[in-house]
Amino acid sequence: MTPRSDAVDEQALESARWQLLAASGVPDARGFADEFDRVAGSFSGTGRPHWDAWGSAFTARARLLDGDPDAAAVAVTAARAALDHCPPTAERALTLAYLAHVEVGADRLDAALRLAVDASLLADQLGGAEPTRALHQAHSWLSLALTLLDLEELAADQALRGSRVAQALPGLDDRWQLLRLCAQQHAELAQTVHRRGDERRSRDLAQTALTCASAARELSWTPPEPDEDLLAVVTAWAMSLTGRPQDALAPLRRVRGRVAADGGLWLLGYADLVLARLLVRLQAPGAARQPAEEEATELLVAAAGAFAAVEDHRRYRQCLLELGQTTAAAGRTVEALHWLDAYRAETTRVHLRGQEVWAEMFVRRSRLHDAQRQTAVLRRHALEDPLTGLGNRRSAERRLAELDFHRGPVSLAVVDVDGFKAVNDAHSHLHGDVALRRVAELLRRHSRHGDEVYRWAGDEFLVLLPSTAEPQAVVAMERLRTAVADHDWAAAELSRPLTVSIGVATAVPGSPGTAGSWRTLFDAADLHLFAAKRSGRNRVRAGSTGPPAARPRGPAPALHASVDQLVADVLGSRATRPPGWAFDDGEVAS
Repeated sequence: MTPRSDAVDEQALESARWQLLAASGVPDARGFADEFDRVAGSFSGTGRPHWDAWGSAFTARARLLDGDPDAAAVAVTAARAALDHCPPTAERALTLAYLAHVEVGADRLDAALRLAVDASLLADQLGGAEPTRALHQAHSWLSLALTLLDLEELAADQALRGSRVAQALPGLDDRWQLLRLCAQQHAELAQTVHRRGDERRSRDLAQTALTCASAARELSWTPPEPDEDLLAVVTAWAMSLTGRPQDALAPLRRVRGRVAADGGLWLLGYADLVLARLLVRLQAPGAARQPAEEEATELLVAAAGAFAAVEDHRRYRQCLLELGQTTAAAGRTVEALHWLDAYRAETTRVHLRGQEVWAEMFVRRSRLHDAQRQTAVLRRHALEDPLTGLGNRRSAERRLAELDFHRGPVSLAVVDVDGFKAVNDAHSHLHGDVALRRVAELLRRHSRHGDEVYRWAGDEFLVLLPSTAEPQAVVAMERLRTAVADHDWAAAELSRPLTVSIGVATAVPGSPGTAGSWRTLFDAADLHLFAAKRSGRNRVRAGSTGPPAARPRGPAPALHASVDQLVADVLGSRATRPPGWAFDDGEVAS
């Protein structure tokens, strides 16, 4: 039985939520586990979607710490289902950001990035609203999740946004934590930029880190000792990157000694990594092997072990790479190959999970200067096919799921390039990419206004025709088929022209066999595509087109003769083109 609303102790749940969030941000998992065991029952049976979502989110993290990723995935799904009943508030953005961080820990990077995109879009929409603790924490958890996804530019940007929100709030502890996070994210980004060879920008970012660290220390609040030690390590790192490694060495050794005595394993690994980097910077170019070089190598090995133990995969990979670089620079080739091989193996494992694809997608647009640009870029690359610029499969599925089959006829066409494998075999995959881009452009250019074109997978495309009955859909698809068949493919250096086969299905309200879901409609169109392929290719098939007849090459039927009104009715839908059809480059203009 669902408890009455007055039986829910909102204040107790609020307190438990913040305590669990604080424990989640600490590398030592025991604190979270103990706190979750103590308060888990508070989130059960509240009858409130908001608290049900948080209960499932915390359960997901607990199951992940128990080594049960399947149970964690079930809990994340339950949290998402509960969030579907929650309004678009800062609380929802925070929950999405936290779930993204959980999914990163479970190595479900694709799911993590989708959650991060949703959280970022919602947080940006709320940017002009009254600042709340939930909003600044949403930015904070987004920053942490994006860091683990190797999207450092976006992570630093989210930390800055959270810091600005925290400045308007009374809590000094929250303000201090966000300033510390800003300092850390900018120092890490400065290190990455330095590795790429952009010294000027690296110094600017490191100076921003120092500014944030100084602002944190000016607050009248005393942080926990581990947090203060972490800020000290970040400060020394930023000083080194601004060209003062010698000034940073003594303070860093002091804090490293303190952490080694009574600090946590992750923080010790972090201090070892930063100290090793500082010692490498102090090494004179071309100098003979020095004790500092030996110490740097030992520190990197220790840091790699610490990060592996706490499952910080990102920084573990960084240690392996820097061990390879350091030993290679010292002329220890065999040792360098060992570390670089380990780095390559670890990186390959990550890439196989899809990390490289997502990282490249976002890093290309890493320098974001305002919330509008960031939102547009995040949305675009979550929903766009990078090769053709059309909406991708995720974009198509979202659009199809929105269809209302009771409001009017809807047609769907599945378009497949005939013999495309032969193009790759006879030429190259680069030629194949050029051909796919050309087909996509032809489909987009010759579609009616209001029709939507997506790249579904490989050489298969979808065309959605809203408010279109089957006869009009067949005529419109015949137009696309002819446009591809009559195109000058010799300019693309192909040995033979390309053609497409098209299957069309239509859902009509109240008619027998009307599709009950978009998947039913898709399956019907796919069957008609198969029939088109079997009957000779380069043709359009639909449910009522009868036995396929070979279509002659050449111009399409006389659609432009003396039937201008028919052309307008059949080929010129007056429906507004939905945004999922394609992406306008102007939407991400600075």
